[in-house]
Amino acid sequence: MSRRFRLPLFAALCGAVLCAPGTALAQKDGFVQAPDKLPRVSRADRLNDLDFLFGALKAAPDPTAAKAIEDRIWAVWIVSPSDTANLLMTRVKTAVEGKDLDLAVKLLDAIVAIKPDYVEAWNRRATIHYMRKDFERSLADIRQILAREPRHFGALAGLGLILQELGDDKRALDIYRKALDVHPHLPRIPELIKTLTEKVEGRDI
Repeated sequence: MSRRFRLPLFAALCGAVLCAPGTALAQKDGFVQAPDKLPRVSRADRLNDLDFLFGALKAAPDPTAAKAIEDRIWAVWIVSPSDTANLLMTRVKTAVEGKDLDLAVKLLDAIVAIKPDYVEAWNRRATIHYMRKDFERSLADIRQILAREPRHFGALAGLGLILQELGDDKRALDIYRKALDVHPHLPRIPELIKTLTEKVEGRDI
C-alpha cells in the first residue's frame, strides 16, 4: 500500500472515529471476533438494549462483569433482522472453518448488499481482509462498521492493529485509547497503550 494512499485515508478515518460519540475476546490473527458461545437475545428494542449495555460495560467493576456484558453486546450484533442474512452468515462460518476464504468473502459481499446496516457482516469481511494482509479493504470495511456503530470496540481494536502494522503508532495509540474508553476492560489494549505511549510520547522522567 502506498504512503500516498495511507495518509489521507487514515486522516479521514481516524478523524471520524475520534470525533464520533461514544472483551476476554475471541481473536483471529489478533483481530477481535465474537466468542463462539453467546447468550440469546430478543430482536426487540435492539438500539435501546445496546445503549443500556454500553453504559453497563463502561461502568463494569471488573473484567468478569465486563465479559458478561460484552457477550450480550456481541449477541445483539451477531443476529440480523434478516433471516436471509442470518442463513448466509452460517454459510460464511462454514466456509471460514473450511478455509475457503474466497467463498466467505463472496457470501459476505451478498450480505452487505442486501443488509448494509448489519455491522457483523462488515466485521467478518474486515477480519478476512486483515488475515490476508489486505489492509486497504479491511480499513474500508472498518470505516463502514464505525459509521454505523462508533462504539464497536472490535473494529476500533482492529483499526489500531492495522495502524500499528503500517507504522502509524501515533494514530494507533489514539484509536486504542478510544477503544478503552468504550470498553475499559478490553484485554491487551492497556498494555499496547502503555508500550505506544512510551514510544510515541516518551517515558516520564
